[in-house]
Amino acid sequence: MKNTNLTNIGLDKKSTNEISNQLNDLLSNYQMFYMNLRGFHWNIKGKKFFELHLKFEELYNDAVIKIDEIAERVLTLSNTPIHTFAKYIENSEIKSVENVVEGDKAVDNILESLSILLKKERATLKTAAEADDEGTVSQMSDYIVQQEKLVWMLSAYKD
Repeated sequence: MKNTNLTNIGLDKKSTNEISNQLNDLLSNYQMFYMNLRGFHWNIKGKKFFELHLKFEELYNDAVIKIDEIAERVLTLSNTPIHTFAKYIENSEIKSVENVVEGDKAVDNILESLSILLKKERATLKTAAEADDEGTVSQMSDYIVQQEKLVWMLSAYKD
């Protein structure tokens, strides 16, 4: 007899709904982060142009991969990822920025955005750990390690 309180991967549906809500919030923030990174890449000017242009491209390429991974994790948890920009804008703590051409201003925005993402990833990791959702725990843990190093590197750049 099938347990209707469990998802296809054997996790509690109530728990996976909560985790999926947190992942959808993270997804919305990643989409805004991605769009900001694209704008920084396209519009950056100044003496650090070549260095920052390449770095911003690296960061938005990484963000788009994470966006896909987060959406697929929501699907794996038997839920639906948010998939409209109207919902991303409505749900995101990261706000869009426009016409940023100065490297320091762009890096400051990236550091602020990473702070928001890290806070959300840590909260999701905690919820997932409590639900024995090792897949989401592993995903969030990997993101956190990468982003903590990125914060260190971008902070060193700013010094």
